[in-house]
Amino acid sequence: MTFSDYALLISTGIAAGFINTVAGGGSLLTFPLLIFMGLPAAEANASNRVAIIIQNIFAVKGFKSKGITVFPYAYWVSISATLGALLGAYLATEISNSSFNKILSVVMVLVLVITVLKPYLDKKKVLERFTKKRNIVSILLFFSIGIYGGFIQAGVGFIIMAVLTGIHGLNLAKTNSVKVFVVLCYTSVALLVFMYNGKVLWTYGLLLAVGNAIGAWIASRWSVGANEKWIRLILILTLSALAIKLWMP
Repeated sequence: MTFSDYALLISTGIAAGFINTVAGGGSLLTFPLLIFMGLPAAEANASNRVAIIIQNIFAVKGFKSKGITVFPYAYWVSISATLGALLGAYLATEISNSSFNKILSVVMVLVLVITVLKPYLDKKKVLERFTKKRNIVSILLFFSIGIYGGFIQAGVGFIIMAVLTGIHGLNLAKTNSVKVFVVLCYTSVALLVFMYNGKVLWTYGLLLAVGNAIGAWIASRWSVGANEKWIRLILILTLSALAIKLWMP
């Protein structure tokens, strides 16, 4: 790799770490970057997890330092998501590269719709709701989220935010604190599966990790403005380009 490749990976990682922490979708920048740099989709998928783990370690510490936590609820959904991620990561290592590309292309289109509609951002103020029934429902949903996160990861933040705000009425800060903890837990296990199958390219993953950690550290400590139009535009353009590239032979 050239110096410009190093700089591109780190700078994109900073942007992704920031976006992942305050909303979600940062992998929709880093994942396409790795593919456009020539990595097969399976290796790009696996290597991206290195950056996600480092990023979320910093994000979790950042939220904790601000006293923003939702425990023990976060532990239960993390266990559920981690079990699902084991299955998802296994499937990702078994599927052919061509089939994986086709599936990922369809997923990118679906995530594009979620990025545009943003159903997780409900402007109405809702009281937090943690009843036994709601907790069971979210634990079951997080198992499915874990399968998806272990398999692909990209865009999982949007899904987590939709569940946490829709079922429990958490505000954005608490939603993000749970999200980064859950993703840290299940991604750590998923990465082990990818490592065992020899899919991780460490140079790419670690360079992204440096940037992701910086972005997550900053985002977890400073409030974010309401105007997200520029973030959404970048994600939409990136998703569109990636979907087309993956679908073409």
